[in-house]
Amino acid sequence: MSKGLQKLLLLTVMCWVLPGMAAPVRLLTEDAPPMSFMQAGGVEGMSVDVVRELARRLGEDIEIELVPWTRAYLLAQQQADTAVFSTVRTPEREALFQWVGPLVRGKTRFYSLKSSGLQVRNLQEAASIGWVAVPREWYTYQTLRGHGLNNVYGTSGSRQMVNLLKHGRASLIATEDITLAQELAAGGLDPDQVQAHFSFMSSDYYIAFSRQTDSQRVLKWQTMLEAMRADGSLKRIVQRWLPGVMPL
Repeated sequence: MSKGLQKLLLLTVMCWVLPGMAAPVRLLTEDAPPMSFMQAGGVEGMSVDVVRELARRLGEDIEIELVPWTRAYLLAQQQADTAVFSTVRTPEREALFQWVGPLVRGKTRFYSLKSSGLQVRNLQEAASIGWVAVPREWYTYQTLRGHGLNNVYGTSGSRQMVNLLKHGRASLIATEDITLAQELAAGGLDPDQVQAHFSFMSSDYYIAFSRQTDSQRVLKWQTMLEAMRADGSLKRIVQRWLPGVMPL
């Protein structure tokens, strides 16, 4: 065997066995506190802490970027070694990604101003009570429209959603328990000022890897997440950020 061929074989083996030789994982997320947000020049949040701990245990090099949701969602469908988090796993999205999770489960409810005195017990009642403000890019918006609610008003984001409620231009908003406090604060409301109604949807949050990413790499992430679930470290991270949410 020639020395040139020996060197080529050695280089090939090194690429297989050395995790540091693998391309870094590009992890894209959005501004959605407390799951992910920018603070002091870095990306922080509950799901960010989970991702960093997974990468640390796996010895993976990662690059976390906070970008607009639509861009993150698109790039994670087009590029290898790329993922978007935290992402709700739905039947419509199932075939678009390789999934690692779940990280946490959120419950979506309707909320009104306490001062309004509204009582909403089911979707039929929600359909007959003024405007329901929901960001149009959210899966919640699609779900409510799919249930035939024609009074759903699509907003540009959660801040506008809360502002419409605050100023009486929407009777209800629909959002999750895990993000409610931060969304209200950004719009100038306090949790004590709103009334929670029934839960109509639960959403499990995942890390969604592109289909172009090596499936064995994705499997390692899933296996390590299960190890974190088993040793209690995932629960500790979730409860540090979301003390009122029960870990899966």
